Amino acid sequence: MGFGNVGRAFLRLLISKETELRRRYDVRWRLTGVATRRSGWLADPDGLNPLAILSGHWPAQHPQSPPRNVREWLERARADVVFEASSLNMQTGQPAIDHIKTAFEFGAHAITANKGPIVHAFAELTALAREKDRRFLYEATVMDGVPIFSMFPLGLPATDIRGFSGVLNSTTNVVLTEIEKGRSFDDAVRRAQAMGIAETDPAADLDGWDAAVKIVVMTIVLLGVPMRLEQVQRTGIRELSEEKIRSVRAAGMRYKLVCRAERRGDGVECCVRPELLLASDPLANLEGSSSAVRFDMDVFGLSLIEHNPGIEATGYGLLADFLRAVHP
Repeated sequence: MGFGNVGRAFLRLLISKETELRRRYDVRWRLTGVATRRSGWLADPDGLNPLAILSGHWPAQHPQSPPRNVREWLERARADVVFEASSLNMQTGQPAIDHIKTAFEFGAHAITANKGPIVHAFAELTALAREKDRRFLYEATVMDGVPIFSMFPLGLPATDIRGFSGVLNSTTNVVLTEIEKGRSFDDAVRRAQAMGIAETDPAADLDGWDAAVKIVVMTIVLLGVPMRLEQVQRTGIRELSEEKIRSVRAAGMRYKLVCRAERRGDGVECCVRPELLLASDPLANLEGSSSAVRFDMDVFGLSLIEHNPGIEATGYGLLADFLRAVHP
């Protein structure tokens, strides 16, 4: 569902690792449906040619009328697993929420790279997955393929997460770094766009919305506390002057857009804002598209760093969840 950069990267990984999936995990797959705004609802339970689709050669629809909506598409595709990689709707999480609900109704596991369903319907979707005995997985929503969510509770059982902090937005990281090098703010944004990191409209990144959505997702899933986007104290990087960014860098410090969440009684206090960090701070040393998160737990702290990921890293998050869903 959705066949943009993430969907294409995921399909390339499936193809490249097909032999490994069969030999190591006894997992075989076929592509039975692709849905995009441009090409509509394409389904064939006997299997589509993934290489042809990656090359832009879409097969003609069967003589019968093509699917007109997600229900008809899933009924035609007979999917065991549905991957939801449509565009994020921060306000409502739709239509991704309805896509995932329908997947469960048709007996499929649902795997998403879309943060909207977590922000707006996590409890409902988790309960529905449990009722249908299906998996609802979302590793690719934050830090691509880094095992943020699958690490808890299996990898770190009986730990109490008291809070977390990190740099979770690649665009602002690139923009701040480019300004430090002497580029203007606008040129730095264009550089991030040329790298394929920033969107055509980078406002969600620059104004802190992308980081805020990610901190809400992590708070809901990992801290178990319902959190709304408007509850996050949010400040972007537009108010930082180019001169200030460069002057602190010359003094051995750096600005980064930092996310923080900390338990306060029964609730959680969340914020996203530019912070001035000493060079000794691990977050200050992040370059390019790298991101990092530190978890503060009752027994120890743990930091994870993702070094300059590309779109393949997000595709890997979907692949890892695929194996978690279908491999016992």
